[in-house]
Amino acid sequence: MKKQIAELKREVSRLNRMISDQAEEAAHGWYQSAADRASSLYSGASHRASRAAKQLRTQAHSVSETVQQNPGTISTAVAIGGLFGVLMGLTIARSSQPDPDWFRRWQR
Repeated sequence: MKKQIAELKREVSRLNRMISDQAEEAAHGWYQSAADRASSLYSGASHRASRAAKQLRTQAHSVSETVQQNPGTISTAVAIGGLFGVLMGLTIARSSQPDPDWFRRWQR
């Protein structure tokens, strides 16, 4: 009986070691898989960011060339845009809120 109990204890220990080894291998495989996926995602994002930066540089260069070739036209467009923005802002501010009470008091 003692021999059988000792043998069962050894068998349980051996099974525990096997389960532990398999769990360790599974965890390592999962970690490696997650690390590989993260690496590929980072690589893809880096590539897209690089392409976007290159496109932005190209467009900025194109705009700067246009501004250098047509300084009067660009200045006029910016001035008209600014004036339109100010007028629009004043219109919205005027229509959205009535005059404050203190303003009416000093107007009389």
